[in-house]
Amino acid sequence: MSRAFVKEDVDPPERSGRKRSASGLPPGATNYITERGAKRLQDELNQLRSANGSRERITELEQILASVQVVQPANAPRTSVAFGATVTVKDEKGATQTFTIVGVDELNFERDGVSWISPVGKALLAADLGASIKLDDGRSVKIVKIEYRGRDE
Repeated sequence: MSRAFVKEDVDPPERSGRKRSASGLPPGATNYITERGAKRLQDELNQLRSANGSRERITELEQILASVQVVQPANAPRTSVAFGATVTVKDEKGATQTFTIVGVDELNFERDGVSWISPVGKALLAADLGASIKLDDGRSVKIVKIEYRGRDE
């Protein structure tokens, strides 16, 4: 393929000389995290420091925490999906599935977590209760419930 068809601004950071963040986000992307996720990362860091844990993981956690922007629980109406929401959807066959929209560094904390930059996360954000969206697997689902969990849940 000719270089004429490759846009420089979409080159991977490894080729363009730009560096990805500790979280793996593309350069310039904001590293959003829920208050709950930030607390869990800080707790892990404190635990590792007190137990003389892995220096590599301590450094990684310090870099991540220095890069995050904590998003406070949404003041949006509970009928609209925002960052941090737990959303239940139902498909045509009546099967339900739950997603919690979180930052990339807290995916391991949420059993049903999806990143806000994932296709499902993007489809859910700003959708309203009762809206239909399409999932990665092609299914069309309807949003049947929107919840916002507390910090310590």
